[in-house]
Amino acid sequence: MADSKSQGRRVSVLLLCGDYMEDYEAMVPFQALQAYDVSVDAVCPGRKAGDVCRTAVHEPFGHQTYSESRGHNFSLNATFSEVDLDKYDGLVIPGGRAPEYLAMDPSVLDLVRKFSTAGKPIASVCHGQLILAAAGIVGGRSLTAYLPVRPVLIAAGAHWVEPQGMSACITDGNLITAATYEGHPEFIQSFVKALGGTITGGSGKRILFLCGDYMEDYEVKVPFQSLQALGCHVDAVCPKKKSGETCPTAIHDFEGDQTYSEKPGHQFTLNASFEDVNSSGYDALVIPGGRAPEYLALDEAVIALVRGFMDAGKPVASICHGQQILSAAGVLKGKKCTAYPAVKLNVVLGGATWLDPVPIGRCFTDGNLVTGAAWPGHPEFVSQLMALLGLRVCF
Repeated sequence: MADSKSQGRRVSVLLLCGDYMEDYEAMVPFQALQAYDVSVDAVCPGRKAGDVCRTAVHEPFGHQTYSESRGHNFSLNATFSEVDLDKYDGLVIPGGRAPEYLAMDPSVLDLVRKFSTAGKPIASVCHGQLILAAAGIVGGRSLTAYLPVRPVLIAAGAHWVEPQGMSACITDGNLITAATYEGHPEFIQSFVKALGGTITGGSGKRILFLCGDYMEDYEVKVPFQSLQALGCHVDAVCPKKKSGETCPTAIHDFEGDQTYSEKPGHQFTLNASFEDVNSSGYDALVIPGGRAPEYLALDEAVIALVRGFMDAGKPVASICHGQQILSAAGVLKGKKCTAYPAVKLNVVLGGATWLDPVPIGRCFTDGNLVTGAAWPGHPEFVSQLMALLGLRVCF
């Protein structure tokens, strides 16, 4: 990781996983914390390092409850039966449907109680609070959660805090609770502070995300919320769309086929209008991958915007297929960069020196340009952009 982060002790946290945990609620804190140089072990009862948990995409579409579809396959990097509490400084519990059955697992409840007794920070989101209630650690504590969890928390003796919007987040001592993944920026920031971390350099930084329909699900949400958690002002725009409109995302995963698979992702809400922005108003540009770059590369307004950032020498971070836009803009000449391997032709014909992404999580910085190959590289990708922007997380 870049030296823009921790200069003291190495902090370690545990991520408690299970099948059909919510897609964002697992990956965003997992990769954001890694980008801040926090060691994160993801475990699931009955599974070992290298196994996977299937995730679920939960979306509110105006029905009486949220919809659910299949998400990514989340790879565990540690073994639940080998967890040593003394090794970890904090615990993160994603929501989704996994907490419904994890809350009935005595080994899970014992682990959560031990974190609580030790006074270590516990950050839980959405339905994750079912586990807190089952562990008997919420009595007299102020918590929020996804609304249907309210009766359980009240019955368990918690002081229920009604979420004013889906980004609500509450901190009470060592317990940090959020209503949904929309609250990740405050949720992650509060957890970092509870772990003893300090964040510097984000205030006043303005970052623009160049979005489009069927950009990759993780490749927009993870860096977007990771940078918001650092205090940056982050705007997301899409040509021909306005603030408040949405872009559907695509879930690209590696499942043993000759190329990545694709499934429908979340609806990503834009918070600025494309026609109102220009490069002079921002400190950096981020370009997610997925399928959106194929057609965004044909948009002259997009090309002009990208050239504005590159001509000014401002940081530009592009991942996966995003480099198709850089190539079309003619800004790769003389640069060294990587991309998803299928985009190598665009990169080479654009005049760049190709850097092989081995492993697929490799990212590279050349001057003001950060490039990555795919979403597994987000910790490096966000970390290297942090270094260019002077953002620091220290413990």
